[in-house]
Amino acid sequence: MSRINASVDISRRPEDVFAYVTDPAHLPEWQESAVAVRPTAGAPGTVGGQVAVTRRMGRRDLDTTMELTQLDPPRTWHVHGVDGPVRADAQGTIEPLDGGERSRLTLSLDFEGHGAGRALVPLVVRPHARRELVRDERRLKAILEGSGAGAGPGAGAAG
Repeated sequence: MSRINASVDISRRPEDVFAYVTDPAHLPEWQESAVAVRPTAGAPGTVGGQVAVTRRMGRRDLDTTMELTQLDPPRTWHVHGVDGPVRADAQGTIEPLDGGERSRLTLSLDFEGHGAGRALVPLVVRPHARRELVRDERRLKAILEGSGAGAGPGAGAAG
């Protein structure tokens, strides 16, 4: 199957976008299905670091462990699911626009099904992720441009 890709232009510097989007603590703020995140191994934000992500799918909460496998600030990162019946593979790329004053964020997702997850990926996970990814990018844009609920334009600049 092919990867799910979506891009959004954000009126923030690539460094700001990268710092926010790669901080796992921010996932529940901009990803619709992310309910909670907690570190499990290594340091979050470093290659090899792992976090447990709880996602709500319908009425059910599902836990998965994600490992950061690549980090090249402020341009790219790659995380991969290491357990569970459905394992996400997510890549992010940030391109500078307008001399580095704005950014184009491209997110690319794919999924591996294991056991019962093999049936879930094409029937449930992919269609849901395709719809959610566009909403997530819109929410992220609103937060980083200062029009998101509870977040000002400086959100995530620390890192």
